[in-house]
Amino acid sequence: MSDEPMIRVVDVVKRYDRESTALDGLSLEVRRGEFVALAGPSGSGKSTLLHLLASLDAPTSGRIVVDGRDLASRYGVNRYRRLEVGLVFQLHNLLPHLSARQNVEMAMYGTGRRERERRRRADELLGSVGLGPFVESRPPELSGGERQRVAVARALANDPRVILADEPTGSLDPEMADVVVGLLRERCANEGVTVLSVSHDDRLLRAVDRVVYVVAGRAVDAG
Repeated sequence: MSDEPMIRVVDVVKRYDRESTALDGLSLEVRRGEFVALAGPSGSGKSTLLHLLASLDAPTSGRIVVDGRDLASRYGVNRYRRLEVGLVFQLHNLLPHLSARQNVEMAMYGTGRRERERRRRADELLGSVGLGPFVESRPPELSGGERQRVAVARALANDPRVILADEPTGSLDPEMADVVVGLLRERCANEGVTVLSVSHDDRLLRAVDRVVYVVAGRAVDAG
């Protein structure tokens, strides 16, 4: 296994205007197979960092490298988002007119998987987060916690090497939070997946390898 970190963020600055700086020279390294939580006050730049790592936005300055790929290059960015990173958004970003199964299947379009394989994979993942009976339900018919679990299942659909999760247990009851944390922990331990998660949830913070605090746009490693 390479000694190079899976994620390397070097002196990243993200400004939206003269009055708004989300990240102010943040640097961070995350090892392959490591489970790291980002904690800190609201507005400190945690979600902004996830968006930059997902290549949904670009930094004002600095460098971001994920698995040897410099994100300054926009070549192949759609493939990167589809196959190399799994995203769990805080507001879920599910398509309301599709079923839970179809939302998970959507992540697998364009990957070469056949329809039957996509359906089997979606049902398997939804079952793993306790949603087996709800595969045909649409997001408006599901609770906030159930929608969050659909989002987690979708993020795992393509076996990504990196999972970026924004408050993945925020609206879950203790039992389901433990299930989701266990799934993420298992991906790290058994498959070498790297997980970086924004969280204020003590249940998740106790399960990770390392907590990094983001304060005023900079990272402080808490070990």
